[in-house]
Amino acid sequence: MNFSKLIRQRNIFLVPFSWLYKASAFVFHKLYDWKVIGSYAPRVATICVGNLSVGGTGKSPMVEYLLRLLQDKTAVAVISRGYRRKTKGFVVANELTTAADIGDEPMQFHQKFPGVTIAVGEERAKAIEALVEQKPQTGVIILDDAFQHRAVTPGFNILLTEYNNLFTKDGYLPAGSLRDLKSNYQRANIIVVTKCDPALENTGKEQIIKEIRPFPHQQVFFTAIAYGTPYQVFSGKTIDWPGIDAAVLVTGIANPQPLLDYLQLKQLELYHMVYADHHHFSGEDIEKILTAYNALKQTNKIILTTEKDAVRLVAFKELQDLPVVALPVQHQFLFNEGNIFDQKVIGFLEPKLKDVI
Repeated sequence: MNFSKLIRQRNIFLVPFSWLYKASAFVFHKLYDWKVIGSYAPRVATICVGNLSVGGTGKSPMVEYLLRLLQDKTAVAVISRGYRRKTKGFVVANELTTAADIGDEPMQFHQKFPGVTIAVGEERAKAIEALVEQKPQTGVIILDDAFQHRAVTPGFNILLTEYNNLFTKDGYLPAGSLRDLKSNYQRANIIVVTKCDPALENTGKEQIIKEIRPFPHQQVFFTAIAYGTPYQVFSGKTIDWPGIDAAVLVTGIANPQPLLDYLQLKQLELYHMVYADHHHFSGEDIEKILTAYNALKQTNKIILTTEKDAVRLVAFKELQDLPVVALPVQHQFLFNEGNIFDQKVIGFLEPKLKDVI
């Protein structure tokens, strides 16, 4: 069976629906452009991290990058929607918070950056107002996955697009993965091409910049995926790859392929259990994971997962005595341009935080 042909046929069938989607998105944005619908300009400095497509372009690692950059300079907060959480309205994370309360990615931020205020709210404008009221010392708010939400006008926009699926070459939902108009890239201050080949050369870089056609106020950066040191989820103890022979890989993320490519280099026996993005694990899921783990014949074996999935798996006591290992992921800036990116972000904040930075 030719699956590629089937996918192409399906996409051709869906193209008329994509035209309707694009038309509705056009009208939506024009209502804001023509001031028919107002957009809230926050009093506090705001940095938006987002994309034009559905799926994983590296928004969470970019939020974490910004947190590492800014947390020692001012009081930082993050506002996310809290996708697939089991609560409603505005919620600020505390010591009793779980992934069910705020969603997996906000919970990941909360665990890794305990000094940062992490909040969720469906209506970003109301969430910003509520957060500033509760935390008046907040110097900057990072808006996670909010580029397409015109109800708020951020002070600084960071737009991400994937190396192997540039927004310029993508189609609109449902035939493609674009959820926002391509033309809206002009609202970005910075465009980051993510998940690049680490060996990308200047020729390839310039071709992509030419394809994107940035405006004079924009700069394009390039990052590759950098995997960190794996650690045991329940103990926090780091592990060494040479001591691992086999793993059950559990992923509930949009695109696990880069992770699979990375693990191929580790020469592990790998059993991959694939779940939908933001999947809520059930008791039945855990039983299947345990069965797969017990079926591995190697002595040095682990249950390997992403940090995003780990915050949902920790709720299951059945896993506490097993080597459940999370693998961190970060952005690695190419062409030695990380410092330039940092200065662009800090340069935006300097006028607003002169007494801090």
